[in-house]
Amino acid sequence: MTNPPRQRFGNKTAFITGGAVGLGRAFARALAAEGASVAIAEIDTEGADRTAAELVAGGAQAIAVPCDVADEHQVDAAVVATIEKLGGIDILINNAARHLLRYNEPFSVLSRDEVRGLFDVNIMGVINCTLACRDSMRGRGGGVVLNMASTTGFTSSRPYGVSKLAVRGLTVAFASELSPDLIRVNAIAPGLTNTANTLADVPHSMIEDIVDTQLIHRVGTEKDIVSAMLYLCSDEASFITGETLRVSGGYPLGV
Repeated sequence: MTNPPRQRFGNKTAFITGGAVGLGRAFARALAAEGASVAIAEIDTEGADRTAAELVAGGAQAIAVPCDVADEHQVDAAVVATIEKLGGIDILINNAARHLLRYNEPFSVLSRDEVRGLFDVNIMGVINCTLACRDSMRGRGGGVVLNMASTTGFTSSRPYGVSKLAVRGLTVAFASELSPDLIRVNAIAPGLTNTANTLADVPHSMIEDIVDTQLIHRVGTEKDIVSAMLYLCSDEASFITGETLRVSGGYPLGV
């Protein structure tokens, strides 16, 4: 008789923002496959319902909770609903974000409202969700916050890159602030990754230029990012906090 496969997250609950599609959905599937209960926190309620239903059909415990991460009251309500239905929160993945090309213009080109909207989601969203989940994690003996940064946070001075630079800063700040609660805080900075949202936004010529600049000459896959997520959220990374892990095929170079 063979032993069942080990489930790293069998007693954990994950709260994933932007979990209806793309990397967020991939994270939800991977964590559920390893035993986690999952809350899909989404402004896209129909997409969240579909993803949660898919996980439940596969034998996982999952719920969809409406959530605009820029609205702290919605975030608080989503966290309360998750605690009521799933018992608490052990893992927070701050994945929801406004994405690249529209916000890759100079600050002088975008309207103030556009910049404010970008920062409200990409920066304030991380703050709102992290603070909302803190008490539950602390009450359960600690937890993990994983932020989604970007290689543009190392290379770009445009609004999107600046927002992701701020995510790196928040990762360090919250790693320090939440350490007494035994909460680890890290980030992943993906490079060019083969998700539907990314490839729809990035011109083919730009993809070729980026791949040529990398040390590993291929586009990243969801599996590349999911593997990093599983590691950083697990006890295998129990001595790691305040770090941003670049998963980018060697792009950008430098320290």
